[in-house]
Amino acid sequence: MYKNLQRWTRISLILVYLVIAAGATVRMTGSGMGCPDWPKCFGYYIPPTQVEQLAWKPNTTFRKGNVIIDKERLLVASKTFTSSEGFDASLWEPYTKHDYALFNATHTWIEFINRLLGALSGLSILILFGFSIKWWRKKPIIFIFALLSLLGILFQAWLGKTVVDSNLLPIKISLHMLMALLLVGFLLVVRVASKSFGLSKLPSREIRMLLYGTFALTLVQIALGIQVREFVDLQVERWGYDLPQFWLATPELNFYLHRSLSLLVISSNVVLYFWVVKAQIERIFIQRILWLIGGEVALGIAMYYFDFPFATQPLHLVLATLLFGVQLYWILRINLHRYDLSL
Repeated sequence: MYKNLQRWTRISLILVYLVIAAGATVRMTGSGMGCPDWPKCFGYYIPPTQVEQLAWKPNTTFRKGNVIIDKERLLVASKTFTSSEGFDASLWEPYTKHDYALFNATHTWIEFINRLLGALSGLSILILFGFSIKWWRKKPIIFIFALLSLLGILFQAWLGKTVVDSNLLPIKISLHMLMALLLVGFLLVVRVASKSFGLSKLPSREIRMLLYGTFALTLVQIALGIQVREFVDLQVERWGYDLPQFWLATPELNFYLHRSLSLLVISSNVVLYFWVVKAQIERIFIQRILWLIGGEVALGIAMYYFDFPFATQPLHLVLATLLFGVQLYWILRINLHRYDLSL
């Protein structure tokens, strides 16, 4: 009955999480400006692999929008033309949205893959929305949240453009991340509302309240973590990628709050685990939650005490979004059992 909805919701969720992982890799490698324009990359749908491809050449056809690097600045072809033996400045316009004019093939392709995954997730959500249309009368919640997912991915694409145009302004990167979490939430609602299942036993009010409380703590931790990441980004800009030992040498208050609150997150979820075991209800979700929290704590320790070992920062972010997803999915399943989600 819901086969196509479930398939495309699952595919969309996987792709959105891959985009989150790719975005985290972009930040880890400093590849955010690997493509200095948007939606193309140096004015091409398939980005260059060598810096020579971005140099002016005589007797060469340049299409409107193609970008070259000339004297440490970006120039954009104002129309399609074939160059003559000499450089004609009237055929080129300076790129004015920022002054970043460097090329690194590795950074360019990491950023390009990130954008490609974003485009694939957008296509998947568009297909999901198409299948949701027939449910707008029978079960409006499916249609509504599929529509919100579609609008959300379009807004996310626009946010991606603003991130590039701002030359990676930290606050815009944070908004980009928060929108990704909203997308996960929208898709999870569609997933739960289109799936027929029940709980073997409904959790007690006390367990539900503790679950909601631990979820709220996760949201606070994510908010604090985003602020810590903004601070780290500024330190990376100050010290460079080769000196990670200085990134958290003098952390702000938000870091200490983030670190201390993790103790409350751990303890509250351990209590939740024992309550779930005692009540003899399904424990798969709380088990996954504890594993994810354990991974988060281990990665946090590694970043602070061992100077950001390779991949710890993106993995920390990905585990946080997975934790958010598992907790929200559990909450939605419980409430599907308690309320009629057909609206």
